[in-house]
Amino acid sequence: MKTQRKRCSWCTSSELYQKYHDEEWGVPVYDDKTLFEFLILETFQAGLSWITILNKRENFRAAFDAFDYIKIANYTEAKIQDLLQDPGIIRNQLKIRSAVSNAISFIKIQVEFGSFSKYIWDFVDGKPIINNRKNISEVQATTPLSDAISKDLKKRGFKFVGSTVIYAHMQATGMVNDHTEDCWKAPQHQ
Repeated sequence: MKTQRKRCSWCTSSELYQKYHDEEWGVPVYDDKTLFEFLILETFQAGLSWITILNKRENFRAAFDAFDYIKIANYTEAKIQDLLQDPGIIRNQLKIRSAVSNAISFIKIQVEFGSFSKYIWDFVDGKPIINNRKNISEVQATTPLSDAISKDLKKRGFKFVGSTVIYAHMQATGMVNDHTEDCWKAPQHQ
């Protein structure tokens, strides 16, 4: 009989959630393209559930040129109008337009810091914050650090990057590890 892995309780509702949890959530990401992908997906998630975004992730990837921030920074009004008609993504005009302006701001950070990865990981001295959470109720939606990063990104022209979005981004990209202690991905089990 196959033993079922114990996972964080938030991801047990679907195989897609479990795959995301097991393979991506909390794994450190240092690649600018992947960091940008998660940033865009998290901004589209604002006000929605993460499973909604995961279910549309491949559609987002196709619609947004595989999250190529250079292409996105140069989107024309015609392209934006096409995206507003795409039923495979979240057709929120403000979020679509913010993807374009966020791509422009993302590139400016790359120029200033050498990479977005260097900029964002400097907030945690280049290594993940390991939280030892007993259960999901101990995982907060924001922290003073996500507040600070959110404030700095907004100052640099980013939109839809409130503290909750940024903390979710930090979790998704492994800047923080919030796997609960009973989860097979918890630091003490690795």
